[in-house]
Amino acid sequence: MDLYPIHDRMLQRQDKEKLLGQRGIVLWMYGLSGSGKSTIAIALEKKLHERGLLTQILDGDNIRGGLNHNLGFSDEDRGENIRRIAEVAKLYCQTGVVTLASFICPQRSMRQMAREIIGGADFMEIYIQASFETCAARDPKGLYKKVAAGQVAQFTGKDSAFEPPAENDAAMTVDTEKNDIDASVKQILDVVEPVVRFG
Repeated sequence: MDLYPIHDRMLQRQDKEKLLGQRGIVLWMYGLSGSGKSTIAIALEKKLHERGLLTQILDGDNIRGGLNHNLGFSDEDRGENIRRIAEVAKLYCQTGVVTLASFICPQRSMRQMAREIIGGADFMEIYIQASFETCAARDPKGLYKKVAAGQVAQFTGKDSAFEPPAENDAAMTVDTEKNDIDASVKQILDVVEPVVRFG
């Protein structure tokens, strides 16, 4: 409940989008650790920036170390992690920013919660697909090596389940086993750019 409602006195979303010349949207990219989420988000952000679009990446590295530093990796904490991220992403989106959220987000219920918080019209679900075996072979952060040595508990895809999108989910699938980074970025960019540009 708003004790002191001020929304009617604040600048509206359309005022900010008009200033920027773009529409806010949240690109919700998820997949196993090592699937290519962060790499794609960084490369995609650069392409969008080159095209004159204002962006913001929300990633485990800049969220877990600050806003959500007090959360662990239990199912309850993972859910709270996603809830907070979705609320922040919504604020960016309502300011007209193209927001790239890059998280494992393993459960369908978490993604549905994020969609409900952000709003379906502003939420683009993008599954970054790669098998556990492929991600383990890539192992960019050395996590899979630690998992194999028994040094990491509750690891998604091994100890903790990862749920890919259901058949009826409106998710774009980007297969990083079949496509390189450039092709993966282009697949997303071709869909996103016409949606966020005015005129």
